[in-house]
Amino acid sequence: MVHFNKILIILVIMLFTGFSVFGQSKTTVNENTGGPNPAAIGVDTAQQNLKEVSVSKFEDAGFWTVEMDRDAGVTTLRRLPGGPLDRKPIPDEEKLGLSGDDKFVLGVKVQFYRRGNVSFFIRPERPLPVEGITKTLSMWVVGRNTPHTLKVLLSDQFGHKAVITVGKLNFTGWKKMVVAIPTTIVQRDYHYMNRQGIMIEGFEIDCDPAETYGSYFIYFDDLRAVTDLFSEETRDVDDMMDNW
Repeated sequence: MVHFNKILIILVIMLFTGFSVFGQSKTTVNENTGGPNPAAIGVDTAQQNLKEVSVSKFEDAGFWTVEMDRDAGVTTLRRLPGGPLDRKPIPDEEKLGLSGDDKFVLGVKVQFYRRGNVSFFIRPERPLPVEGITKTLSMWVVGRNTPHTLKVLLSDQFGHKAVITVGKLNFTGWKKMVVAIPTTIVQRDYHYMNRQGIMIEGFEIDCDPAETYGSYFIYFDDLRAVTDLFSEETRDVDDMMDNW
């Protein structure tokens, strides 16, 4: 009887230990932001060194262009002072004294000619590279509470184009919108180490046909990426670069 009780106690301990280990597994949701958890996306190395980096602060309106079919309406792009009050500086930038450089936002105005299936595009003068293996992208947006849809235009390691849906713009005021980079987008191939990561080609806004009349305004600020820099920061100082 004593021997049976010992076995029962051991089984109970093993059961609770199993539940504890299971509970420590990485979740796909970030508990702080409610968005995707970068640490659980596309884990293909034994270790990760995740860092949040700034991709664009939209300070220079001359670096961006807006495009739309000429028979659909007229577009205007402008730099305006302001920004979201809830935006938090990146710790590394704050240490270097660069956190105060974000004083402007990018504003886009669209004046529709008629209702219909309309899309407009906001593109940089040249694609924006992101160092490392990107896990998530985030941007602050004022959507003016419309059912239009925001998408990000990307190109992968080999230049293949991709479109990722960020979400609806049916909210008021500034909102931090976060999107995970699917693992189907190739960012690293050990046979081609001279090029890796993604390039941000711009944004696409697909308009709801019922809302394509009058004028529409949208604002952008603080485009960031959470990226894995483990391979870059663990390279030996005497190791050659395979870029020749």
